[in-house]
Amino acid sequence: MGNLDGKVAFITGVARGQGRSHAVTLAEQGASIIGVDICADIASNPYPMASRDELDETIALVEAAGGKMLGSVADVRDFHAVKSALDAGVEQFGRLDIVLANAGVAPTAFREVTIEEDLEMWSDAVGVNLVGSFHTAKAAIPRLIAGGRGGSIVFTSSTAGLRGFGGMQGGGLGYAASKHGIVGLMRTLSNALAPHSIRVNTVHPTAVNTMMAVNPAMTAFLENYPDGGPHLQNPMPVSLLEPEDISATISYLVSDAAKYVTGVTLPVDAGFTNKL
Repeated sequence: MGNLDGKVAFITGVARGQGRSHAVTLAEQGASIIGVDICADIASNPYPMASRDELDETIALVEAAGGKMLGSVADVRDFHAVKSALDAGVEQFGRLDIVLANAGVAPTAFREVTIEEDLEMWSDAVGVNLVGSFHTAKAAIPRLIAGGRGGSIVFTSSTAGLRGFGGMQGGGLGYAASKHGIVGLMRTLSNALAPHSIRVNTVHPTAVNTMMAVNPAMTAFLENYPDGGPHLQNPMPVSLLEPEDISATISYLVSDAAKYVTGVTLPVDAGFTNKL
């Protein structure tokens, strides 16, 4: 028996990385999964996005963990695509209890960029990270309220959502602004949804061992960031967390053990935000 038996979770950015880890972790605890991913590249993003094959692999991993999953291709910037995928999942599984707004991008370019490229990086970072989070919540909240059982929403922010760093390019500025914006979204919704016993929180990871953090463009950016690489190192002796480290925290936040935890910005960062 798992502590999420019978519950249903909606997860964006589910095809790999943190989203995949969250899906498998919650499935191991008894939840059924509704998941979406873009499964297409974004031109301003310097690393490849997840593929349909990776989404299918996540579904297989969830099933191997004893769970059930409906995985769909949807861009979180498209509200109607998100809502359609969520509606199909609720139709199949009969309810919704947990929402993880996890999809995100970090456009970077350690080179001179044109103003058009700069604006595109800003627009894509804000569009996926912040607008996508709003779309996810907007699609899910009526389902959570209608269920009458309370629920939990967790937005994936970042250490960049609590501290000011990211450089001067549109991608870095868009990333930091969007991750800060998620905190405002969370705090407002946590108050608005509290009468329905729907809890809303954010997690703030330091660098995690996923494609977002481990790619040549990001490595070049971090190595040449003002004050150098040491400025962005974790105080604890770990350079990268694993996706499962974030999943463990999310597992707590969506469980009954955290039934009165709401409106919280929770770093999972090896001391990073305390240092910076």
